[in-house]
Amino acid sequence: MLQLQTLIFDVDGTLAETERDGHRVAFNRSFSQAGLEWEWSVETYGQLLEVAGGKERIQFFWQQHDPDFAPTLPTGLNQQAWIAALHRAKTSHYAQLLQEGRITLRPGVKRLLLEARETGIRLAIATTSALDNVIALLETALSPESPGWFEMIAAGDIVPAKKPAPDIYLHVLQQMQLEPRHCVVIEDSQAGLQAALQAQLTTVITTNDYTRSQDFTGAALVLDHLGEPTLPLTVIQGSVTHSPYFDVALANKLLESLHD
Repeated sequence: MLQLQTLIFDVDGTLAETERDGHRVAFNRSFSQAGLEWEWSVETYGQLLEVAGGKERIQFFWQQHDPDFAPTLPTGLNQQAWIAALHRAKTSHYAQLLQEGRITLRPGVKRLLLEARETGIRLAIATTSALDNVIALLETALSPESPGWFEMIAAGDIVPAKKPAPDIYLHVLQQMQLEPRHCVVIEDSQAGLQAALQAQLTTVITTNDYTRSQDFTGAALVLDHLGEPTLPLTVIQGSVTHSPYFDVALANKLLESLHD
């Protein structure tokens, strides 16, 4: 009988509702600080989320919405370095938002992480978000020591191709010497699902405002969130029998049903 050995988490939109009121706000603050007239609305940012990676979103927006803009570049600084500097400023603003307590964990996340630790389940993170952002979120929304709960935090540019490419998940599997059939991934987006499926990983989706209308064909379960004893989950796709929340026992049942 298959047993769950590892839970692998995405971050943005999965661990916490970081996109709309976190990253989007931080991008806009960095644009204002740089003297740019760019401002990403809630709707615009939802469209930009189809582009994986913060620096990539800046590049895409620049090319598509303001192609005639030409920043004044200091000697020796090229456009990619300018984008990287703008993104670093955004990361600082995002950390400030976290310190202000504006971003909290989604329902069921802390409960599931604590249960996994208590039962000896290995934990990992696979995200396109910058490592600094991940650490800041964990330390402020979970606990100061929580980054150490994760055996591996694969983040940012650690692999060349971002989701929906499977590279980040393949990297985690290789580095942790894992077999996909013993793992469950928690994701929130179609791009994340595609990346995990290409790595042959059983995937549970927890939707959010930006992703709930996406195509999640191939997901083992699609839920509105992971659930709490006092805040039951809603099943959008798949089947959950008499369980108000997603836990290690349910993850094991998924693996057994899919790999029998």
